Amino acid sequence: MDLLGDWWTPLVLREAFYGIRRFDEFQHELGIARNTLTDRLRRLVDEGLMEKRLYQTEPRRYDYVLTEKGRDFFGVLAAMSRWGDRWLAGEEGAPITFRHEACGQDVHAEIVCGGCGEPLEPESVSMRMGPGYPDHLKRRPDVQRRFATG
Repeated sequence: MDLLGDWWTPLVLREAFYGIRRFDEFQHELGIARNTLTDRLRRLVDEGLMEKRLYQTEPRRYDYVLTEKGRDFFGVLAAMSRWGDRWLAGEEGAPITFRHEACGQDVHAEIVCGGCGEPLEPESVSMRMGPGYPDHLKRRPDVQRRFATG
């Protein structure tokens, strides 16, 4: 499944991080069609990023709550926000800021090496096939070229 195949899915997740939990609140904040929102929430639940919690029985109504897998998406949203702040924000500045509650500082996402802590830049990173790379693709010439070293 192509979970992030459209731009609505990350926006639904963003709103969940803002504290939105109910269908009508998501729809109001995003201005999204009901059928589209229903599909995105269903996909997020099916993929384990959100879970439905019944809060009313007549009629049945649910909160949509981030799971651990969904909360782990925060770094992706923070990185996207930083990119948007750099390239899309107007002269007035970023539309939102992130405050690290532990130290009280406004912060931004930074992608760093988990080994040495240095910032990761495209020029300093190479990509290799990992252990989960599909066996049926490993022998294709285009894949071999993509991951050739030297």
